[in-house]
Amino acid sequence: MNINLTIIGQAIAFFIFVVFCMKYVWPPITGALAERKKKIAEGLEAADRATRDLHLAQEKATANLHDSKVQAAAIIEQANKRANQIIDEAKEQARAEADRVKAAAQAEIEQDANRAKEALRAQVAALVMAGAEKVLEASIDEKAHAQLLEKLSAEL
Repeated sequence: MNINLTIIGQAIAFFIFVVFCMKYVWPPITGALAERKKKIAEGLEAADRATRDLHLAQEKATANLHDSKVQAAAIIEQANKRANQIIDEAKEQARAEADRVKAAAQAEIEQDANRAKEALRAQVAALVMAGAEKVLEASIDEKAHAQLLEKLSAEL
């Protein structure tokens, strides 16, 4: 055999092999490579999006935390004001109750004093009558001299 004919046969076989590979082997390989490249690009884009979303979520969480702290401080301040208001109301009620009890006690003392004065007047009138009877050594008619006794009691 001739070396030239072998080289030509090998060249034809290689050409057929290259055409076969270009028609049946290259398209699936290039398609798979393109699909893989596309998936990698989508993955990188999703990772970038996730990073941005994470950053936004962290900013939003920080803002929400700040808002919550402000709200909590406002609620605490409002609760303290309400507590002070309740304490002031309780003090006012206690003062009003003390004033009412004091007024009732004062009225009761005045009534007791008036009763004691009336009892004392009655006793003084009886003593005056007894003294007058002894002085006059005569019986004084209480009904006849009731007006005089009332006047005497009022003066005492």
